[in-house]
Amino acid sequence: MRSRAPLALMEQMVMLLVFALAAALCLQAFVRSEAMSRESEARDRAAVQCQNAAEAVRHAGGDLEKAAETLGIARDREEPALSAYYSGDWSPCGAQGWAYRLTVRPVESGVRGLGKASVRVSAADGSAVFELEIAWQEGDLDG
Repeated sequence: MRSRAPLALMEQMVMLLVFALAAALCLQAFVRSEAMSRESEARDRAAVQCQNAAEAVRHAGGDLEKAAETLGIARDREEPALSAYYSGDWSPCGAQGWAYRLTVRPVESGVRGLGKASVRVSAADGSAVFELEIAWQEGDLDG
């Protein structure tokens, strides 16, 4: 009579291989979910920063100087846009070593009395994290 030990050993090796593959797939899903969570958090924070900047610009009637003052941002007057820099944990930082950049750029609307601007948060690699376009009514339309 032949021994069944080799068959049992093969069965155990196959089961070990199946469990190893399942563990590898679970680990990969766990790592991917962490990256997705970070991307989602960055997008949510970028959306809030864009909304804050959009409301400040609309409230200031498109005056980037006033909007910068409202947001507590030092504005470079030579640059036609408003920029703010944030570190990886979304705390304000200088123009060196930033992870995210908020930019508000005036856009030509093509309609008299309508002001427009583009509000964008981009990552350090230049990719857009969140962006929106805003519009507001400018001054007196009669004059």
